[in-house]
Amino acid sequence: NISCAYNPVPESGKAFQRKCDIECETKNLDAFLERIEAAYIASPNETHYDYAKKALQCGKHVLCEKPAAFTKAEAQSLYQYAMDNRLVLMEAVKTAYCPGFGQLINMVQSGKIGKVCDVEACFTRLANIDSRERTDAAYGGAFLEFGSYTLLPIIKLLGTDYRDIHFDTIYDENGVDLYTKVYMSYDNAMALSKNGVAVKSEGQLVIAGTKGYILAPSPWWLTRRFEVHYEDSSRVEVYEPIFQGDGFRYEISDFVSKINGIDKNGYKLTAEEAIAMAEVTEAYMKQKR
Repeated sequence: NISCAYNPVPESGKAFQRKCDIECETKNLDAFLERIEAAYIASPNETHYDYAKKALQCGKHVLCEKPAAFTKAEAQSLYQYAMDNRLVLMEAVKTAYCPGFGQLINMVQSGKIGKVCDVEACFTRLANIDSRERTDAAYGGAFLEFGSYTLLPIIKLLGTDYRDIHFDTIYDENGVDLYTKVYMSYDNAMALSKNGVAVKSEGQLVIAGTKGYILAPSPWWLTRRFEVHYEDSSRVEVYEPIFQGDGFRYEISDFVSKINGIDKNGYKLTAEEAIAMAEVTEAYMKQKR
């Protein structure tokens, strides 16, 4: 049940209340937190960490939009606090909780395409020129918007111990990240993450192995369909997992299951994986500065 919302900008909060018929607190964050058991944080990127920290310290479970933190140390502190206090902290990377993505990962890990040598993930869209993504040079832009999605299959399949990382970015005249490629190298494997808010490319996921490859076509982040290809081009296996809505229901379901103590393992997106993605974000922010 949605009991209330919080927005420190009165005009925006009142507009939300009228539109959604949900009471919105605009002045007192502590009063808001007293009324709830769990918080979903979908505020501007730069506020995620502080809101998540505050909610956890008030004993609330937290589902936080990505990126939950801009540094590895911040991410570690959030997850450690949640674990020490028996609270649920989940980063809202919807793809991680979609049934099809889980099936795809399981298939790769079963060895069906052999040893994984390369992962390429792309997520781009042409955002409105007046949108936050296109106007906020400090905390908007392509990588902060989509990097968590494109890093997910890379970290999931190749692990957290990458050997080297390199970023190439196209900025506009105001310093907004329009398009960023992230190159990652591992021992005997490599990966590429492509992210864009003003450059359009094919939004697919390709996982290359020693026995074949998996192609998840756009929008791969919903994973409604994926294909397994082999050397024999006539041999193609097609999988179309059941999928409902836009993926948010699966994320919410996982969050509630953890709160209720049904699912404690967090394998869909582990704390270690989330912290590794925060480490990549930290490296990106350092280069950007």
